[in-house]
Amino acid sequence: MALRKIRTGKDPVLRKVCKPVNDINDSFKTLLDDMADTMYDADGVGLAAPQVGVLRRAVVIDVGEGLVELINPEIIETKGEQKDCEGCLSIPGATAEVIRPSYVKAKALNRDGEEIIVEGRGLMARAICHELDHLDGILYVDKAVGEIQY
Repeated sequence: MALRKIRTGKDPVLRKVCKPVNDINDSFKTLLDDMADTMYDADGVGLAAPQVGVLRRAVVIDVGEGLVELINPEIIETKGEQKDCEGCLSIPGATAEVIRPSYVKAKALNRDGEEIIVEGRGLMARAICHELDHLDGILYVDKAVGEIQY
């Protein structure tokens, strides 16, 4: 697999809405593999396709419980609220507090094109919301509560 360049700062690709994935072919599976390798190399817990310059609805997440790949993900249920500090591989050196649901349920496709349901609490819920925001051109700093710390 290969490491991809993570788009940072004011790169316009980070503000675009991604298109659905219509064909999960070998090339797309390579993208998922590259995204995971890139995320791990950068010590991240999640990475969305636009962060590597690909405007497709796909994310990878690993909060320490194993890799989760979500294609065309949609949040279908949320509960509760949590306020915690977030950072982002596309905004290096910055953190801010963000309010997110404490529980999230999402549906998506896996790399075999099968529908899956993923549930997350705590950090996993936060990661799902953070990465899915990327697919709509939203960055965590847009939802920051209080000042951004550099």
